[in-house]
Amino acid sequence: MTADPGDSSAYPTPPPIGGGQPFQHGQPFPPGQPFQPGQPFQSGQPFQPGQPFPPGQPVRPGHPGPLALRFVARLIDGIIVGVIGLLLAVAFHVTDDILITGLFSGLLTFIYFVAFEVTKGWTPGKKLFGMRVRGPGGAAKPSLPQSAIRNAFTLLAIIPYVGGLLAAIAYFVIAYTIHTSPTKQGKHDQLAGGTQVVRD
Repeated sequence: MTADPGDSSAYPTPPPIGGGQPFQHGQPFPPGQPFQPGQPFQSGQPFQPGQPFPPGQPVRPGHPGPLALRFVARLIDGIIVGVIGLLLAVAFHVTDDILITGLFSGLLTFIYFVAFEVTKGWTPGKKLFGMRVRGPGGAAKPSLPQSAIRNAFTLLAIIPYVGGLLAAIAYFVIAYTIHTSPTKQGKHDQLAGGTQVVRD
């Protein structure tokens, strides 16, 4: 018996390319099926075991880091940087040169915070209290430019004679803006595009 060419039921439906069911908008991902770039992600859509996190999606936000803990963490980090700076000053025999010690203080502080934030997402002081620095939008870590902008105020200490005063003013402004912000984001976080210190 010859099939009628006009009868579509006489021909089997070809399977989807790659096997399995084609992805429908808003449809949950089947178990074990990896997320494909370009597929729409629905809010509240469950993830299945073995499925990687969609690119660009923010990580667990955590709670905003309280100002008091951030102050103590900054103090601990400052002590660490101070010890390193003192050892370098002694090693180079420049302990009596205020210009050199100011350079060590400002530059070391800047490098210390940027290096830890970009590579780890935290500094030892913040890590001690379970805090970390998120990038804008809840990213796991800030980028190098974001961290550099965020910590640029620490370089004020390099300015001869008035650097310490300028840095103190910057710290006050940042502390005040953290205190008045509902998300505990200081002026330096705003300038960096929306970085945030959170407590896991």
